[in-house]
Amino acid sequence: MSPASSRPGRACIIGAGSSGIIAAQVLDAAGVPFDCFEMGSEVGGNWRYDNDNGVSSAYRSLHINTSRQAMEYAAYPMPESLPDYPSHWQIAAYFDDFVDHFGLREKITFRTEVVKVAPADGGGYDVTVRRIGKRSEPETRHYEHVLVANGHHWDPRWPEPSFPGAETFPGVQQHAHYYRTPDELAGKRVVVLGIGNSATDIAVESSRVAKETYLAMRRGAHIVPKFMFGMPTDHLTDSPLARGPLFLQKLGMAAMLRIAQGRVTDYGLPEPDHKVLEAHPTVSDDLLTRLGHGDITVKPNIDRFEGSKVFFTDGSAVEADVVVYCTGYKVSFPFLGDDVVHAEDNHVDLYRRVVSPDHPGLYFIGLIQPIGAVMPLAEEQAHWVAEVLTGRVELPPPAEMRAQIASYDEALRKRYVASKRHTIQVDAHKYRAELRRERKEHARR
Repeated sequence: MSPASSRPGRACIIGAGSSGIIAAQVLDAAGVPFDCFEMGSEVGGNWRYDNDNGVSSAYRSLHINTSRQAMEYAAYPMPESLPDYPSHWQIAAYFDDFVDHFGLREKITFRTEVVKVAPADGGGYDVTVRRIGKRSEPETRHYEHVLVANGHHWDPRWPEPSFPGAETFPGVQQHAHYYRTPDELAGKRVVVLGIGNSATDIAVESSRVAKETYLAMRRGAHIVPKFMFGMPTDHLTDSPLARGPLFLQKLGMAAMLRIAQGRVTDYGLPEPDHKVLEAHPTVSDDLLTRLGHGDITVKPNIDRFEGSKVFFTDGSAVEADVVVYCTGYKVSFPFLGDDVVHAEDNHVDLYRRVVSPDHPGLYFIGLIQPIGAVMPLAEEQAHWVAEVLTGRVELPPPAEMRAQIASYDEALRKRYVASKRHTIQVDAHKYRAELRRERKEHARR
């Protein structure tokens, strides 16, 4: 039997969020049998507001920060009737339409948690699942392949170590993961820590209802608007320039930002300690306006707490009722033992950000942080994995995979600001080209 016509062993897909459902669609089209397990009762993962899986981070006002054209699956484009930047409700509806269009819903086992994935004697993996809300014993099934698609924006990372005096602060301390609506901030004195997308969104919302809003940050950031020159910004960056040399990309983006909005320091933000595109961008159309109105006060990093006072590293202090930590997320896999995958400081050794060189048959879909959208890249990853599973493409030897991992890590250190946020960073165009080249160069002859 030729590799192209062989039928691979059954696969397990963990999660039915944006990465899990595209993995399911691609495997289904390739004829790979699979089971997909989802803790919630619906698809959508992080984009399902108040998802009953208990781990969605979506707040009520959330909209995507890449345009719909940049975020859609190639196999099922978003309707042109949607706005340029749809809400989480519209994205969740798109996912519903996607799984129904391809007949995937009945192939997903909902309200089922994967509690353990262990390498099995003789190869493959023993996967233990538990039905949620039912009095049933956990069940263990064997799979030849496991595709991990549980996302990386669900396990909140708090400041480490915690700030001195935080344990005696009489107000509310919460992570952005648990933020839902600005009602809880109305009339309060609010400190938001961070300068990423969630931090700027929450600070802007707070500034409209809170008594006082302070935006504290460890370092400065380049603020990228959602629209420039009358079109979504990523329509401009998704151009031949974006595929050119990095220094030209930096020059082009810096020039467009300077023309469109001037310097961030003109609005009271600190000067970034890095050039544009050397860190994951902060996308906001509203932050600079609220700063210009004086509705948000910029502060440096938190230094300590004394009673209800929050002290900052410049020696200033404010009285606060609420502190919102927008300090990112941990990359974690509670169903995998440290002997299988150890995500120390958000770093995981994966070939092309997908394959575990030490554990054949274990793949990770969507475990990337692109300048751009994850979904089209997860789709590209899924196609590669499907070709590996069906024998159309072979993986290089483990030593070659480890060498690529070391090269990737070295490139990250040179390319991006040192941060736990950038351990899984990729450039969308370059990464897509890498995966396509991988599929072509390692195709079985």
